[in-house]
Amino acid sequence: MKKRTATVKRKTTETDISVTLAIDGTGKSKIKTPIGLLNHMLELFSFHGLFDLDIVASGDFKKVDLHHTNEDIGIVLGQAFKKALNDKAGIRRFGSASVPMEDVVAAVTVDISG
Repeated sequence: MKKRTATVKRKTTETDISVTLAIDGTGKSKIKTPIGLLNHMLELFSFHGLFDLDIVASGDFKKVDLHHTNEDIGIVLGQAFKKALNDKAGIRRFGSASVPMEDVVAAVTVDISG
């Protein structure tokens, strides 16, 4: 099977982001953004998803708030998954899961139809 990896970069006037993804990884991550909670959530996302994820991101917090950084990381991460999955061979179109962790239940539904 071809390695399912991707590197995607995005630079705007507000952000500078680089994402490297290995879908068939082991859950290792190196996350460096200026948003501590986001770093933690992305580390858990990688760990529990069993894929390797490296993200380096910076954003302009002086003129605007952190929403551009959050938004652009989501855009680049989605692009990296799309690129790494390529033709999506052997993958079911959709899935869902609920996971209780600490004081919350996370519910996720994914559709990768394109």
